[in-house]
Amino acid sequence: MDYIEKVLEKLKEWGRKLIEALLGPEAEPEPEPIPIPVHDRDRRR
Repeated sequence: MDYIEKVLEKLKEWGRKLIEALLGPEAEPEPEPIPIPVHDRDRRR
């Protein structure tokens, strides 16, 4: 059974690689930008 599981895992891996090659990598959500505080009062002087 262990041999069959290894073969199935390899097939899944090859299938993933084939799909990535044909369709491109899976889209990852863009991380939200971290707001940076800006002190406009100091710049106006």
